[in-house]
Amino acid sequence: MPPERPALFDSPSDDVIAAALVTRSRARLAAMPDAAIADLLADTVFHERKRLEESGGDPAYVSAVEQAANTLRDMRRSEMDAALDALVSTYGREIHNPFSPRTYRFATRILPRVLTRLLTASRGRDLLLGDIDPASRMCVDGPLDRIRRMAGNATLILAPTHVSNLDSPLLGYALYAAGLPPFAYGAGLNLFSNPLMAFFMQRLGAYTVDRRKRNRLYKESLKDYSIEILRRRCHSLFFPGGTRSRSGRLEKHLKKGLLGTGLAAWQENLEAGSANPDVFIVPCTLSIGLVLEAETLIADALAEEGKQRYIIMDDEFADSRQVASFVRRLMGLDAAVHVVFGDPMDIAGNRVNDAGESLDPHGNVIDRRGYVCDRDGRVVRDEQRDHVYTARVAERLSEAYHRDFVVQPTHLAAWAAWEALRARHQGLDTWRLVRLHPGARVVDRAAVLANIDRAAKGVAHLKRVGPTTAEGVLDEAIARFASFHKKRAMEPINGALKLDSELVLYYRNRLDWIQA
Repeated sequence: MPPERPALFDSPSDDVIAAALVTRSRARLAAMPDAAIADLLADTVFHERKRLEESGGDPAYVSAVEQAANTLRDMRRSEMDAALDALVSTYGREIHNPFSPRTYRFATRILPRVLTRLLTASRGRDLLLGDIDPASRMCVDGPLDRIRRMAGNATLILAPTHVSNLDSPLLGYALYAAGLPPFAYGAGLNLFSNPLMAFFMQRLGAYTVDRRKRNRLYKESLKDYSIEILRRRCHSLFFPGGTRSRSGRLEKHLKKGLLGTGLAAWQENLEAGSANPDVFIVPCTLSIGLVLEAETLIADALAEEGKQRYIIMDDEFADSRQVASFVRRLMGLDAAVHVVFGDPMDIAGNRVNDAGESLDPHGNVIDRRGYVCDRDGRVVRDEQRDHVYTARVAERLSEAYHRDFVVQPTHLAAWAAWEALRARHQGLDTWRLVRLHPGARVVDRAAVLANIDRAAKGVAHLKRVGPTTAEGVLDEAIARFASFHKKRAMEPINGALKLDSELVLYYRNRLDWIQA
């Protein structure tokens, strides 16, 4: 029987959120000179006109952008402020999707049974009467009792690794399975294109992020939105990597913008004397043996297009039938997905014990308020100091990802095969290796098996799943790759292996940091 769940958060209306973001924007911009306000408006108009020319937009929003442009002619502060207010209000309504407790209760009654059917690919039972435990296909681990207690008297930020567009529903199920409440999370605008998916996402915690909007005002509105919902005790999920890992590597260089909103919300809570002011950060590491979008993601990474495109609009995830087929095949494998919740930390990156107390590196209890308050207990604002704390949190998150990662057979075998390919073609860089003629992408099976043993030693400190022998790991990986990808990552040929070097590189990169 699942543990008692913390209460659902109280979601405000669109009007309330829009007004709150306008108030925050006004407070931040009040001290800015007219010239700086004009620069901000000009930045917004420039980026939005360019975007709207390419993809169009709502007529009311187009009108708001042009009104902002008109205010730049006379440079009257009152008119520029009004234009900014109108834009921020529009952004607030666009970003926010009110959470529906009714839809959540419906989903948590029906979804586990539907997921059971989906995750186990059961074909002999009625869709709503399946009774196979999906936990056999998804493993959720970590200090769950402690995290559940913290969710009742603090606000949590879940910071997971990001592998696939499937991460959000998988994490949603993992939160439910762990006995945790729903978390708000940002979802790209393209993910709302499916009407059925959009209906549930809009009511179950997803807020809309339009990554095509690159102007500073929109980005500040997103941060203000995050602070606002954290202040309202809404647990939130951020992907610190910003987007899916194109290369397949575990995230090392994390984006700090949204992470910093946790620190801002905590300081505001302290200033307001809130009853439950604390904001804690929970690392979360996803380990998946197969990735739906692997072929597109690694091609994007190799072409160095990820920096320009930021979001891929036309990958494998765009085909709902392909998604359903992939999930059924993936979840037909035992323990195919591992979700590890890490040790919670405070907003300065310190570990937090069962009592909610911050600990220094030696395990001694420290008063975390001293990081932001003076001797009289008053919050002291310091932007540079806050950047240092947020950078420390990002560093601790990266350490947690590498510490908690669960190694799958596909990762070990791909690492071993790539090393064998590099050894055969010494002196070639990554680009030339992936562009080798098919006949040159053949490696000796024995060399791969020896490298699997080397890799296993390099990850001996981590949890592994699947076979324990090199032969078993390789055979399992070959079978898993063949279960979905049209291209054969590894194809046995007379005692050798023919490789698809791009796919092998993608899965190999999950272990690119090991020393073996």
